[in-house]
Amino acid sequence: MTRNNTLPVLRAGIGAFLLAGLAGPVAAQPETMAWGNLTGIRVDGQLMDINSSMCVAQPDWSSVSRTGREQQINTYRRQGKVETVAIRMRPPLALRNQGINWILEATETVEEIAPGAAKLDVEYWFENDADIAGAYYCLELPADFYSGGSVQLIEPVGPAPGQVSVAPGAADQNEYLHVTARGARFVSARRQLEVTFTEPTEVIVRDDRRQNNFNLQVYFTVLPGKAVADRTARKSFTLKASGEMDTSPVNFSIDATRPGQLFDGLGGNFRLQNPRTDPVVIRYNLDSLRVAWGRVELPWAIWQPNQDSDPLAEARAGKIHPRVAQAMEMARTLARKGMPIIVSAWSAPPWAILGIVEFPARGGRGTGEAARGAAVRGLMDVPFSESGPRGNPLNPEKMDRIEESIAGYLVYLKEKYGVEAALFSFNESDLGINVRQTPREHAELIKTLGAWFASKGLTTKLALGDTSDANPIDFIRPAMRDAEAAKHVGAVDFHSWRGCTDEILAQWRDAARALNVPLVVAEGSTDAAAYRYPQIFLEPSFALYEINLYTRILAIAQPKSILQWQLTADYSTLAGGGVFGDDSPLRPTQRYWNLKQLASTPPRSFWLPVASDKPGIACAAFGNIAEGEYTLHVVNNGPRRPATVTGLPAEVKQLRILVTDSKRGMEEIGRVPVTGGKAEFTLEPTSFTTLAGAP
Repeated sequence: MTRNNTLPVLRAGIGAFLLAGLAGPVAAQPETMAWGNLTGIRVDGQLMDINSSMCVAQPDWSSVSRTGREQQINTYRRQGKVETVAIRMRPPLALRNQGINWILEATETVEEIAPGAAKLDVEYWFENDADIAGAYYCLELPADFYSGGSVQLIEPVGPAPGQVSVAPGAADQNEYLHVTARGARFVSARRQLEVTFTEPTEVIVRDDRRQNNFNLQVYFTVLPGKAVADRTARKSFTLKASGEMDTSPVNFSIDATRPGQLFDGLGGNFRLQNPRTDPVVIRYNLDSLRVAWGRVELPWAIWQPNQDSDPLAEARAGKIHPRVAQAMEMARTLARKGMPIIVSAWSAPPWAILGIVEFPARGGRGTGEAARGAAVRGLMDVPFSESGPRGNPLNPEKMDRIEESIAGYLVYLKEKYGVEAALFSFNESDLGINVRQTPREHAELIKTLGAWFASKGLTTKLALGDTSDANPIDFIRPAMRDAEAAKHVGAVDFHSWRGCTDEILAQWRDAARALNVPLVVAEGSTDAAAYRYPQIFLEPSFALYEINLYTRILAIAQPKSILQWQLTADYSTLAGGGVFGDDSPLRPTQRYWNLKQLASTPPRSFWLPVASDKPGIACAAFGNIAEGEYTLHVVNNGPRRPATVTGLPAEVKQLRILVTDSKRGMEEIGRVPVTGGKAEFTLEPTSFTTLAGAP
């Protein structure tokens, strides 16, 4: 049984909620992720970390299921200062395989009520009976700030100490506090957090070293004990955060004497899915952004739905499906602007695969207007992390026909539209969106398809990887070790969903260097499920995290280009114009201005080594040495602070300062002189800042 009023955000139209908050939040204090977790509360740009989650504990606390990115089905909306998240959550697959299966539906509202303060209301409801310890709202307080501090209870119920130390314990798991109170203050030398409830509430404070997690886990009980079907529990509380502000000067040092890889500039994906809204968005972006690379779709299942047909001959005879023609026209539009073109296939015709086609692929990233409608109707409510095997393998007995079909498409694209693709790939075949390959199959396909392309007179190479995110680096190893496959690799390629460590980024950089080919990020952004809750695209935190990730990738991996997903109406960086149901005038968002500022990096710029001496700041530097044009991109994740940059070439005499944040879009806020390769400036809070210098 499911309540009629459960998850109202899932069951309502997307456009209505987007219209309610198109202006976007201004300097939002609580930083809420679309899946309900708060990263913290910002005070004058300084993030006071909280890292919350909604969670359910097993009876013995051996496992705690938590909300997180792509761990459940969720929606998000904002109305003024109030953010609402609705979730539908199940235990992880490992627990379900043990017969543990409950369904939690929850709604969380977060309201900014004062600087550094937020009011939270949560409502939990279980669809079925479940043997659990309880359902909780959890805060994970960083050990770097809170370990060694104390907890002060506010109006405890019954005998309880007024203050408890949270100095690190020796056990693998330490429980510091388990009491009922009207609130608690977490106090350390550098941070303070006060939590108060509208009624006495059970508070549990513990840590868990078994997973090398030294952070404090604070649980507020929302629903105690076993879950009972159709039972609702609510809890309201207020968070007030304060602490030291890191406004100390930051120093950037550039080494302009050791240029690295060439950065062509920002690229974009142009997979056509929204006939009504794509054209105006594409036109706006191509007219106003310097786009250096383009990626388009090969609609393979439409190009050759029948294995016995000859699609190349039919196309030459003028028999070509309109969608195929549109994809090819898109490639020509981009090529006319001088872009290298990547052609990628998402789906395959039924004759070319093993098994039965599932469309959209189970758990895959649904995109486009039709897929969004399916998501709202509950037809795709499978979390990414729980969706099981995806996609279909190619049929090895039909590889000759497969190769002929794909090569025929590229030949016709060249003959009719004058576009020779630089690269070809199957989209995210490591995951199966929608063609699935093993690492060995990926290597074999590169080897055989590359040779087939060459036999047809095509210079098109294969993209090695094109992985769903940066983490499956091992997917590309077999092809790297296969000399025959390696010679057909034109670029190493990953997508930036789900984040990545510095170490993983360095491995992608090194893989491209080992093959002496460029590295490309063929899909850039942070949240692959965001099409389900598009209001999140307007949040300053989303824009800041996205450009922070790009800057980290540029600094470490040195890609030839990062191709935004997308520069169409899908995941759009523009609002209005019919995008996501908003028919107000088309206009740029903060994400758009971030991209435009990044795209302002001069052509023919080489990566330059650069470092900052403070955490929480991402930076990347470039130099067009021939023209004497130098660029420093900086993402400040904290408060306003003075900054100095050194190591600029002698010919740079001044720097223009461009800033994008929640209130400004690539606004020039001033110019500073450069003397002896050194310049001083002010770094704006929670901003993307670019320093552009020329003789």
